[in-house]
Amino acid sequence: MTTKCIAFHSYKGGTGKTTIASNFSALLAKSGYSVCLLDLDVYAPSLQSYFRAMPKKWINDYFDSNAEIGQVMLDLTDVVENNIASSQVPVDTSGSSHHESTIGKLWVGFSSSKKEAIHKLEIGTPGAGDKRQFLRNFMLLREQLVSDYDADFVIIDTSPGIRQWSVNALAVADVLLLTLKMGDLDIDGTKKIVEEVYNIFTGFGTPSYLLCNRVAGYCVPHTVSKSTRGESEVQKQEETIDLDVLSNQVGMKIVSSIPCYCDIQFLKKEFLTVLKYPDHPFSKQLQDLINILRTQE
Repeated sequence: MTTKCIAFHSYKGGTGKTTIASNFSALLAKSGYSVCLLDLDVYAPSLQSYFRAMPKKWINDYFDSNAEIGQVMLDLTDVVENNIASSQVPVDTSGSSHHESTIGKLWVGFSSSKKEAIHKLEIGTPGAGDKRQFLRNFMLLREQLVSDYDADFVIIDTSPGIRQWSVNALAVADVLLLTLKMGDLDIDGTKKIVEEVYNIFTGFGTPSYLLCNRVAGYCVPHTVSKSTRGESEVQKQEETIDLDVLSNQVGMKIVSSIPCYCDIQFLKKEFLTVLKYPDHPFSKQLQDLINILRTQE
């Protein structure tokens, strides 16, 4: 199959973008695909929370010409294998037509969270002042992942907003997933970022979708009560978020709407739910997302 590069993006932080990207990548590898996952949320990298790995070289070093791609990408396939073994459940390959009964490969590239590394990357990357060269660096990274790792999927966890890092990550992707929560701030910001950025990419034919996260329905009511004070009493009005209306307002199709799963959202430690609890509704939601995107051209 032709390599597909998918970027997970958002208007602001806290949308669950990294949780979805990391679990999505692990599930792809579990389903038999070769996957390269990149932490390009360089201002607040957090993939290490899910994989508990410490690289010798960072993506920062690659862009600073201080590391080869092979020094940056860690083979973390054993994370998938060990979790499958501990869960004692068969591998779900129902959505895969690639390697029917074998686990694929998972490579992960991490960004450094140290302040000096972020600062150096922001101002010291060769060609950082040349936007065209900056984009070429991203394109070269993608090309090397495809050629050196024979990747079926390159998954990018981007920085929120419209900084140069996130825009360049979107520019090299084949599919854009704009993640948002169901709050006014997220929705209003998402509308703006679609108008200012996404319409440019979709104009060139890049498929872009809304990925709604923490939607009411699993552990909170389908309707949200809003109290408004009258002259003599408190009147309650019920408000619901109509996803079809949201899609029309933003001008993008909704590829998936993931309910609020508080049983995993509020746990102290992050983990890969799709591997630890393969029968959890969240795991099934991501399997459905894989099935949808796998058929997109």
